[in-house]
Amino acid sequence: MMDFLANSGRRYLNTLGSLGRASVFLAQLLSALPSLLLRFSLVIKQLFSSGVMTLSIILISGLFVGMVLALQGYNALVRFGAEDTLGSFVAVVLVRELGPVVTALLFAGRAGSAMTAEIGLMKATEQLSGLEMMAVDPFKRVFAPRFLAGFFALPALAAMFSAIAILGGHLVGVEVLGVDAGAYWSQMQASVDFWEDVVSGLIKAVVFGFVVCWIAIFQGADCVPTSEGVSSATTRTVVYSSLMVLGLDFLLTAIMFNV
Repeated sequence: MMDFLANSGRRYLNTLGSLGRASVFLAQLLSALPSLLLRFSLVIKQLFSSGVMTLSIILISGLFVGMVLALQGYNALVRFGAEDTLGSFVAVVLVRELGPVVTALLFAGRAGSAMTAEIGLMKATEQLSGLEMMAVDPFKRVFAPRFLAGFFALPALAAMFSAIAILGGHLVGVEVLGVDAGAYWSQMQASVDFWEDVVSGLIKAVVFGFVVCWIAIFQGADCVPTSEGVSSATTRTVVYSSLMVLGLDFLLTAIMFNV
């Protein structure tokens, strides 16, 4: 019993310590962002790594998600003779929920884990210590560019995911299942509201980008500088980011729709 209490207390204190370090790290990270105005080329380089290199998996996944969503939606709507509203169903579900959430999960698995592994290896090989010895701030040179690039990349990737998924829904719904093309697009235009649907999805993507990049960079900078430590930090990035995305999705949905 005493061992159980001691282990529980130790885990609790370790969690509190990690949250404290993450909060201090975020404050330092945000304070380093203004310096990027003079060296925005660093952000452009990281945009390629975190955004462009993630684009292929986003587009392929979006296409198949839209196709599956159209199949499932058609099978449900045809029972009520409402198959002409398939476009509305696909667009609203994607723009409000699936677009930002699935993009964030894919981004955490691909770009977030890459950020953690890269920074963790820099720490393990003492590159970060070398920068500090040369009076180069790692927050301004390493951490902040990756954070800002991921923050910009995720909303753009979420928009591309939703767009290609809607086209995938059109491919299955119109070309395969025979839904009228005019009804597919007109119902979509009539039901999707810019402020209530598009902007709410964009806000979610921005919040997810902020949180995922924060977790990924902090886990890399805070990891144990060994191969096992870097591997564990990469795993924690994917797990923590996924849980935070799903939890924040519920919270933001409840706030936006006054639940």
